Formats: sequence, C-alpha cells, structure tokens
Amino acid sequence: MPRGEARWARLLSDGGEPRNWMLVLAPLLGLHADGWAGVGWGVTAAVFTAVLPTLILRFGERRRYWGDRHVRRRQDRIVAAPGVMASVLTGTALLYGLGAPAEVSALVTAMVAVLLALLAVTFVWKVSVHSAVAAGALAVLTAVFGPWMLALAPLVASIGWSRIRLRCHTPGQVAVGLLIGSTVAGPVFALLR
Repeated sequence: MPRGEARWARLLSDGGEPRNWMLVLAPLLGLHADGWAGVGWGVTAAVFTAVLPTLILRFGERRRYWGDRHVRRRQDRIVAAPGVMASVLTGTALLYGLGAPAEVSALVTAMVAVLLALLAVTFVWKVSVHSAVAAGALAVLTAVFGPWMLALAPLVASIGWSRIRLRCHTPGQVAVGLLIGSTVAGPVFALLR
C-alpha cells in the first residue's frame, strides 16, 4: 500500500473508532433532546459506551488478554465482550432509571442491540465493529436530523475502506458490519425514541 494511502487509512480507522462516534453522538442527541441538561445525559451515556469500554480494552491489552485496542482476533473479542457489555448495560440501566431523555436512552439501547448482534456473529465469524457502529450512527443521525445526514454516507464507506486497506477486515466483514449497524440500530432507535 502506498505510504499516503496507508496514512489516510489509519486516520480514517482511528477517527472512525466506535468510541469516537459515541463521544460525539451521545452529547449531540442530548443537546437536541433537552438542551444543555441533555448534554449532561449524553456525556453520561458516552462515559459508559465509550470511555469505560476504552479503559477496559486498554487494561486487557496491557494484561495481554488480547493483542491491541482493536481486539483484532475473533476469539479475543469473545473474551473482551463481557466487560464492554457490562459497562454499556450499566449505563443503559442508569439512563433509564434516572430518567434521561428518550433520544439518549434510545441511542444507547440501539447500540446495545448492535453489540449483541455483532457478538452473536462473532462466535462464528469476524465482523467489522467500526463499520457497524458507523452505519448505526448514520441511521440514528438520519432518524433525528433527516435525510440530509445521508451526506455522511461516504465517510461511513471510507471507514469501511480503511479497515479493508489496513487488512483488519475483508470486504465481506465490512459489508456485514454495515448491514448489522444500519438494520439493527435504526429500527431499535426509532421504536424507543
């Protein structure tokens, strides 16, 4: 791969990490739902869906439970999943229990649904979490702000391209991630918001 292309692929992959989507999306939906008070709810959601899972993954990487922060090996993802899911489920319960705005709670629940679908597939095959979360985020953004958000579709596709170019995933694994993210997150979010 040419050097410039590799740099772009790494930038897109790192920038399009699942945690980054949640760090931006949760406070944004909170703001949309309930102004500045909603931002606080969004930050709370981001702590449980992005910050704590990142710390869990880094801890596991340092302890050598898995190879890196992307948890590239399918078998390692099964080992990492319980800690990440515990954080996300705890955050989901807190958001519902404390009365967070419906859009924030629905976002986190939609991402739980995506994670469960990804985990089910992971028992037999590796799938792109980057692509699934990016596609799910796009589905949620489109539901909240309208079809003009589809202008972000090339960004979502570029993140998938980056995962293929970095040899982290095959085109099929990226395609399945995109499919799971868009077909699971969108309907779950729409139902619960």
